[in-house]
Amino acid sequence: MICALTLAILSVVVGKGQQHDFSVFKDKRLLLPADARLLADSGYQGIHKYHQNSTIPVKKKKGQALSAEDKAHNKALSKQRIFIEHVNRRCKIFRIVKDVYRGKHKNYSLTWSLVAALVNLRYDCI
Repeated sequence: MICALTLAILSVVVGKGQQHDFSVFKDKRLLLPADARLLADSGYQGIHKYHQNSTIPVKKKKGQALSAEDKAHNKALSKQRIFIEHVNRRCKIFRIVKDVYRGKHKNYSLTWSLVAALVNLRYDCI
């Protein structure tokens, strides 16, 4: 979870093993305020059931093209989400995602929290 104004990492939630981000989101049931705005990618189809104030890109239907307003919506959403992707890149520099994690698996969540704290410290987000 990232603050859109300061780009600070507010919370890190991890699951066991290889899980999709949306299944971790559903399983952990984060306590989010109802007025908090979620900007998600297209992998979060069905997030409206869990959080009403969420926005995802519009996917095209089979054999049809997107309308001009749907394309504009997707472009506006991607312009807002690009900052989130930049924060993801900052975390991936630590290679905890790409390489095989060789630490104790019970410490994986703690390691991610430390990476988030280092990223926040490095980019003056705190």
